[in-house]
Amino acid sequence: MGVIQETISDIGKTDYDVNELEGSSTTSSTRDGVTFATSGFTSFYKPTESYEGYHRYDPKFDWEPEEERKIVRKIDKRICSWVCLMFFALQLDRGNISQALSDNMLKDLKLNTNDYNYGQTIFYLCFLSAELPSQLISKKLGPDNWIPIQMVSWSLIASMQAFLSGRSSFFATRALLGLIEGGFIPDNILYLSYFYTGYELPGRLSWFWVSYQSTNIVSAFFAYGILRLRGHHGLEGWRWLFALEGMLTGIIGVISWFYLPPSPTQTKSKFRGKDGWFNEREEKIMVNRILRDDPSKGDMHNRQALSFPMLWECAKDFHMYPIYIIGLTWLIPTTPMTSYLTLQLKSIGFDTFQTNLLTIPAYVLFILQLLFWTWMSEKWNNRFIVSMVSQVWAFPLLFALEYIPAHASHWAKWTISTLLVGHPYIHPILVAITSRNAGTVRTRTVASAVYNMSVQASNLISQNIYREDDKPLYRRGNKVLIGITALNFVLFIGAKTYYVNINRKRERIWSSMSKEDKQVYLETTTDKGNKRLDFRFAH
Repeated sequence: MGVIQETISDIGKTDYDVNELEGSSTTSSTRDGVTFATSGFTSFYKPTESYEGYHRYDPKFDWEPEEERKIVRKIDKRICSWVCLMFFALQLDRGNISQALSDNMLKDLKLNTNDYNYGQTIFYLCFLSAELPSQLISKKLGPDNWIPIQMVSWSLIASMQAFLSGRSSFFATRALLGLIEGGFIPDNILYLSYFYTGYELPGRLSWFWVSYQSTNIVSAFFAYGILRLRGHHGLEGWRWLFALEGMLTGIIGVISWFYLPPSPTQTKSKFRGKDGWFNEREEKIMVNRILRDDPSKGDMHNRQALSFPMLWECAKDFHMYPIYIIGLTWLIPTTPMTSYLTLQLKSIGFDTFQTNLLTIPAYVLFILQLLFWTWMSEKWNNRFIVSMVSQVWAFPLLFALEYIPAHASHWAKWTISTLLVGHPYIHPILVAITSRNAGTVRTRTVASAVYNMSVQASNLISQNIYREDDKPLYRRGNKVLIGITALNFVLFIGAKTYYVNINRKRERIWSSMSKEDKQVYLETTTDKGNKRLDFRFAH
């Protein structure tokens, strides 16, 4: 047992030697990241014949650890790095409104703080509404087709923001951007799950969100230069910002159409080469390591749509509800300050260019904490408790923000704001838990969207906590944030307890069964996904 645990803790080692497992009584509850108790019963986890990697499936196939390490590095280089670039493009167009605000966009359009709140509420509401439909389209067309279509479409709308004329056009473009960008994140998570094991996914998702926050750093420098175009051809700087950054996203989207392969076994094309990126042995390693980590990934073809009965089954999967509830609240304590950072810095006396540059330390801290805590969650194999550090971090800072004197120095306020924005961002951990705990491809498709919908709903709430009549110190709003932080402690501990108890109950029953009883169960069970007795939840 200890040998297997040590093996799986090493990302590069082949942790699924069939001969070893056939004689082992080890279950998934003792193996980090593996959700099915496949030990000794690999023949019962055969993928469907329509699965795109079926021709590479071989339960007796073996490989060397160094081979797998090389392939993972290759996947990182060709797949993960490009997905990060696409996320960079998303955040460039989604987040540049913050820089636009620092260039007096609201004043130029004759809008106030409440108008901005309403516009962001419209954006997040539309973003939320598009999450699930986008995932269903992505599952039918394939993420490799749907993601580039999304990118080119929203880049056009983002560029058209250069022609905003007032309240109505501001609301309209916010709505369109939300509808088109919604679903992009879970679409990419679904796509990455085709290439990575459950153990590897959190680390890659952490870099996914590093690219998101890196965008804020890069865009701050972009803004520093582009906003200086104010007055050029009679246009404000923020109009140039929207136009130029939207064009850049469009270019990345067009290239992505030709670049993204449908799956590990479908990389041959005129653009990627007639021989593809991987040879036959590499494809066999990729397919079998994924299926031995999570057999449910072979349940469907990557172009297979979800039927309405499938959708309903996924929607009523109550085992996923604790994660959805956490998604609704965990980010609220830090979101208002993140959204208002540039406005806050402007209000305490910094000019446009100082404001944009002073946001950079917060984003650097954010990146460092993101990588560190995602790594710690896997090292400790304790995800909800590690995630709770996000609330431990926010709680004292919100108290400081609430009670800091109005006449306190600008630098004291900047320090508190920077620490709040640079909070431990545990979103990759929760996204990975959602993917692992789904148990089937169809549930993973829906659950990723629903979890992200919960997060977007939290943004809807967050955007309306700081109000016009409460500024500039937002004392009332900060009290609300403190209360929500306290609630989150209860939710994280509750979710941890819930999944631990289910796993213990199932393990007790599974361990008491003979090998023959287990075989009968696997042959005859109608339980599916995370309802199966041999399934263990990540927590």
